Parts: sequence; C-alpha cells; structure tokens
Amino acid sequence: MNMRTNKRAILTLTLSLLALLCFAQGNPVKFKASKKQVSDTEVQVMFTMSISKGWHVYSTGLPADGPVSATLHTDKAEGVKPIGGLQHIGREISEMDPIFGMKLRYFENNVTFVQKYKITGKTYNVKGYLEFGACNDEMCMPPTSVEFNYSGEGPKDAPAPTEDKAAEEEVKTDVAAAGDSAKAGAAGDSTATAVKADTGTAGVGSDLWTPVIKELKAFEDGQSTKNKSVWYIFLMGIVGGFVALLTPCVWPIIPMTVSFFLKRSKDSKGKGIRDAATYGISIIVIYMALALIVTALLGPQRLNELATNAPFNIFFFLLLVVFAFSFFGWFELQLPSSWGNAVDTKASTTTGLLSIALMAFTLCLVSFSCTAPIIGLLLVEAATSGDWVAPTVGMFGFALALALPFSLFAMFPTWLQKAPKSGSWMNMIKVVLGFVELAFSLKFLSVADLAYGWGILDRETFLALWIMIFAFMGFYLIGWLKFPHDDQEQKAMPVPCIMMGLCSLAFAVYMVPGLWGAPCKAVSAFSPPMNTQDFNLNKAEEVHPAYTSYEEGMAAAKAAGKPVMLDFTGFGCVNCRKMESAVWTDNEVSERLTKDYVLISLFVDDKTPLDKPMEVKNPDGTTRTLRTVGDKWSYLEQTKFGYLAQPFHVTVDNEGKPLSGSFVYKEDIPGYIEFLDKGLENYKK
Repeated sequence: MNMRTNKRAILTLTLSLLALLCFAQGNPVKFKASKKQVSDTEVQVMFTMSISKGWHVYSTGLPADGPVSATLHTDKAEGVKPIGGLQHIGREISEMDPIFGMKLRYFENNVTFVQKYKITGKTYNVKGYLEFGACNDEMCMPPTSVEFNYSGEGPKDAPAPTEDKAAEEEVKTDVAAAGDSAKAGAAGDSTATAVKADTGTAGVGSDLWTPVIKELKAFEDGQSTKNKSVWYIFLMGIVGGFVALLTPCVWPIIPMTVSFFLKRSKDSKGKGIRDAATYGISIIVIYMALALIVTALLGPQRLNELATNAPFNIFFFLLLVVFAFSFFGWFELQLPSSWGNAVDTKASTTTGLLSIALMAFTLCLVSFSCTAPIIGLLLVEAATSGDWVAPTVGMFGFALALALPFSLFAMFPTWLQKAPKSGSWMNMIKVVLGFVELAFSLKFLSVADLAYGWGILDRETFLALWIMIFAFMGFYLIGWLKFPHDDQEQKAMPVPCIMMGLCSLAFAVYMVPGLWGAPCKAVSAFSPPMNTQDFNLNKAEEVHPAYTSYEEGMAAAKAAGKPVMLDFTGFGCVNCRKMESAVWTDNEVSERLTKDYVLISLFVDDKTPLDKPMEVKNPDGTTRTLRTVGDKWSYLEQTKFGYLAQPFHVTVDNEGKPLSGSFVYKEDIPGYIEFLDKGLENYKK
C-alpha cells in the first residue's frame, strides 16, 4: 500500500496522510456556554464550539425539511428582551445537497453562536438551551442541547424585572414550528408513515429500556464473523502470494536461489534444509513486519474508518491506477538499485543465518516491481476490514505462498526439472493483474464520489467502465489484444487462457442489463447505489417502517411473533436516506424487512414535544432534559445500545435483546442481508 517508485517518499507520504486523517474519539463537538455583559443595558450569551476534523455543525435558519439548524430556545426571560436572532461568528460554508434538494450551510473546525439581549430590569435572569446538529461523511449525531442559565444586574434606575411575554411566545412558536417540521419531514420522507407518535415518557426506564451494551458488543466481537473475515483475508493473501510467485520478477529467481543453497550444503543435506527453512521464515517475517507497521500506525478504530474515508479512498484509487499501468508495461516500479546491491553485498560477506536473512531481504527488494501492486491491493482490503490482526494474517498468507516454493525447491531440487520454464506466460499474468487492479480502483473512487457528491461515477458509468475493462481482459486472454511487450509472434493462446477469457467476456455481458437498472447482484457490493442511476427501468418499491414508536412497535412484534429491526434515523440524516435508497430497495432486503421483521424507525430529530419534560441521567453521570420525542429516542440509543450516531440499525428480540450485532452506514447489500439473516437465525433458536 505504501510503495511507489521511490519507497522512502511514498512511505513518508502515507504516514503523513494517516496522521492527518486520524481524529480523536469521543464527542466530535466540544462546546462551552458563557455570558458577556457588554454594558449595563446589554448582555450576550455565547456558545463556543470546537469541531473535530471531518465533522461539521449546521448553521442557523435552514429550511424546515432540512437538517437540524442551530436554534436558541428560551425557557425563561426576566428583565431582558432578545436583540435580533441568533448570530454566528465563523467561516460559513454553503453548498448544494442533492439529497435534500437545497443549499446547506455549515461550519467546520470552529464556530461561535451569539444571542444578544437588552437588559430592561434592575436584575435579569435568562434560561434556555441551544440546539444544534453535527454530521460527517458517514454519520450524524442526534440533536445536541447546550443549556444555559444566567442572571445579573442591570441599570439601577430600571424597573423591577418582569417576564418577557414576547420571548415566551417566541418559545412557543419555536416549539410549534419544530413540531411542524417533524411532521413535514414525516410526510415528505420516503421512510416515514402516518403512525401515531409516542409523546409520553412512560416507557423510559421500563424493561425494554434495559441496557444491552455488553450483549451487543459480544455479538460484534463474536468469533464467527471475525474468523470468517480473517480466513477470507488469509486466503486472499495465499492467492496473492502464488500470483506474485508466477511473475517475471520472482519466478526466474527460484533456480538461482536453489543453486546457491545446493552449493552451500554439498556435504550436509541437513544444512541445506535448515538454510532453506531459514530463507522461507525470513521472507515471512519481513512481509509480516510491513503489515504490523501499517496496523500500528492506524490502530483498531482507524482501520474500519478507512472504508468510508473519502480522502483515503481517493489515495487508494490513484495508487491502484499507478499499479495497474505499471503491470500494463507503461513504466516500471523500481527501487534504487543501490539498495539491492548494498544488501546483496552484505549478504555475500556475511556468514551463517544472517546471510540467509539478508538474501531474503534482497528478494523482497528485487521483486518490488511485481509484488508491490499485489501487496498494495491486499493491504487496502485488509486495512479496511477493521481488525487488528487482518493485515498481519493477510500478509502472512502472502509471504507463506511466496516463500514455500523457494524452501521446497531448495529441499527437493529435483522438483525444479518438472517446473515450467520462464516465458511470455509470466507477462500475461502481470497484464491480467493490471486489469483487476484497474477495476478495483473504481470501487474506491466511487466511495469518494458519493461522499463529495461529484456525480462523476454514477452506477451506469461505473458498470460501463467495468464492462469495458473485463471485455478487454477477455480479448487479451483469447489473443485478440496485444501489448507492446507481449510475444507478437504467438498466434494460438493456451487453452486455460481461452477459458479464462471466455469467463471474463461472459462477466462483461452479465453486467450489460445493469445499464438499464438490472440488480446485477454479483457486483452490488462494488457498484454505486441504484439511486445514482439516471435511466432505471427497475422501479423497486420503497420500504416504509411499520411503527415510529418503540413501545408500540415492540408490542406489535411480540403479538405477531416476529423479531424487530430498530432503525435509529433522522429527518435530516443524509446517510440514512442513502442507506434506504441503496440498500433497502434491494428485493431480498425489502422482503426481509417487510415480511420477516417488524421495522421500527425512531427519528432522533423529531421535534414533537413530550407530554412533559423529563430529567434523566446520562451514562457518564451528567443530567439531560428530554423535551421532545427525538430526545427520547436518542437517549434510548445511547443508554440501551451505547451508540449516538445515525444511521444505526440493530435487530432485537421481543424482550429488546440484540440478535445479530449492529449495522451502521455502509452501502453493502450482501453484508446487510447477512446481518438480517443472522438475526432471524438467532430469533428462531
């Protein structure tokens, strides 16, 4: 992953990018409320916010059917009158959002919101809270409240303080407007239904609210999923290692290496076996060390974030394109020759096991131009798996497959006589790998395209490019297409090449109906979502939640004898809409959600007021006031499941206990189907 023509330069670049893109865990927005009395007749309430990299806080006065705006709510105003509305200090960014069909305004890095008040009494007291919304490219936080309660002295000749009725009316208007906004969002949102809202707080603290954080974590750390992922990465490493072995940078080195071992062990067969084993182990250690460096730099939390991090996906895209062009023969990826010569010289002058280890390191340097693209693709896939051990296990598989033939041929030199000789077939393997790398690079470009809303790689564009890539790969394998460095005199292709070429052409033909909206499930995990397709003859039905009340939905599920799929979402959650349009519209997914599950969607930004505000305690010991239905659902998500962002999907039984872990923003249809099927399987036990 961190290799190019100049290894040192690319390593430095990679480390820099990793450092820049890793942000701290915890609350992405740190805020502080303060009071500044400007004069005897004016006081300002200020809210200073520090925003983590990659996150943004929405500005004031956004349309009612958009994300959560920064809004000031005044509960009490004695001896003061507001001067204008809520103001902001900071660089405001404005851009068109295709999901909401409006311009969204927001702040990054930092912002300060200010509300000015005119002091009208001898003393004053103003109490309320600021509400704001924060999102990044993958998720949104529930609306956050910053409470304030300030008092002070005004002009000595001012009358006794009285409550400002206008401010009170303003509060009522704000609440009513917020409720209307939620209703409007429900009416216009594709996932909302006309279900009676739960405005009470009676459910809070009931058995259905019992925390299940440990149980949920047990599912997510379960060995079945983890082992599957690790074994998949290991097998990828094995395949990658054998492919690298067959390249022109590695295969011709085998006879030379075997010859060296035979000369060293003329008088002792045991010594030859020992040297060969040391050589193989050294190769494995070197490549595993590379994987450990990558893992140590990122850490377990950062690895999973790479899967949806837009800048890093652009970096992966460019890296794989460079690797693909290198395999096509446009240029050679080479390390400085002095590196290899220096190590080779050191190996020649050194004796014992150290010389064998230095020979292995020389192999790694010499084979760089062929192994780097394969290692890069492997580390990208392993790093985005979100596991500490995956990169190391993947690289172990790669190194094992690469080292084993060297060791076996050294132990049994007669096998070399039966091995295929070097030839043009090795260059053919490089070109095929180039096509594969080019195809996979588009997957990473697609992630960045969706994150930034460029619209340059819609689904039909992606499929058209894949059709051409795999069609040309098929033409190459059957001999209709030649590259300059190929054997131009070769007319007939080997039968295995022709068979692989036909498979590649068949795959290209399979994707053609996808240009008009066919599901093409074999590539659904790679291609952009269906909602990006401009011309779509496949009109899949939208999925609507059966309930928007937790208690009501749980009761209905128990009566029906069905498990529950809890969908913590928001009217202003962009990625929630993306998940619904990209994943829920799949026929298999929609069938499970509507027939096998009771779907409950809980909107954390629903502004419908509760029957009465309720003071509750957060897991960290702080107190919080629940004022709206959305506050209630965000508190449920935090206390019961230990999560705060949206979208957040979790399957539960009729007692509210998790069945299959959780699923956050990821447009992965096969993964989502597996998530739902696991829940059904555990519910039936």
